[in-house]
Amino acid sequence: MSVILKAHRGAGAAVDWIDRAPQAGGIERIEAFFHHTAYDLHRHDTYAIGRTLSGVQSFHYRRSLRNSVPGTTMVLHPDEAHDGQAGTDEGFRYRMVYVEPALFQQALGGKALPFVEGGISHDPRLFAATEGLLQAIDCALDPLEQDDAIFELAMALDAVAGAAPQAGKRRADYQAAERARQYIHDSLDHAVTLDDLAMASGRDKWSLSRDFRTLFGTSPHRYLTMRRLDLVRRLATEGRPLADAAAAAGFTDQSHMTRHFTKAWGISPSRWLKMLNLATNAGPASGPRSGFIASR
Repeated sequence: MSVILKAHRGAGAAVDWIDRAPQAGGIERIEAFFHHTAYDLHRHDTYAIGRTLSGVQSFHYRRSLRNSVPGTTMVLHPDEAHDGQAGTDEGFRYRMVYVEPALFQQALGGKALPFVEGGISHDPRLFAATEGLLQAIDCALDPLEQDDAIFELAMALDAVAGAAPQAGKRRADYQAAERARQYIHDSLDHAVTLDDLAMASGRDKWSLSRDFRTLFGTSPHRYLTMRRLDLVRRLATEGRPLADAAAAAGFTDQSHMTRHFTKAWGISPSRWLKMLNLATNAGPASGPRSGFIASR
């Protein structure tokens, strides 16, 4: 069944929409169209890798305005602030996949996360490697296909980034950082300290903190916050009030959660949930299958 998400921006305005593929472990795939402003400045702890299908997609990233057009590949690194808007009056359409760095680490095996400078790549290796994950949203990926696609993309990112290791540079302790990451997943409902993570990982806390950033693209605290926000989204879509979802996810209160939510996705949780409900209740349409408001 196809459902269209409508976000009217005044009389006669174009219809903005976002189409979300069914959730799959560690990734999120979307296709969307925006006529003007898409989302405010925000940052999340996943890679955002995508293609502009039509129009000009403009965004501020690393202190510069970038313009993505068809034929290039967007690569936004975890925890880098960015926004999004149309570069022309025609609007823009794009596909994006959001990948948790931990998935790439399964292929990279503890190397530093690859960084592609500038936010936009013209490298054909990277364009080819995104083909599997950026195919049409209504094309479901089977688990092996997804795993292969993630591996190919990780290898392409590493090759395109091309940073040679510095002589004598200490290699991050991947196994210790992974133990800390798993401890965080098991501890969303209570306070976590760096000492807790050090004990769980068997690594001193300052080395662990450095390694965690190198391997997973963000700090342990921000990683915990983002996983709590993921839990809030899941509970809210299951019908839990936002205040209850915030408490269950370990936030002090709803306002505390809302501040973090807005910083992460450029939209408040109440508006996100309202748009989600509107899309869910819109009924069949010939447009995209969406059930999700623009939050990236």
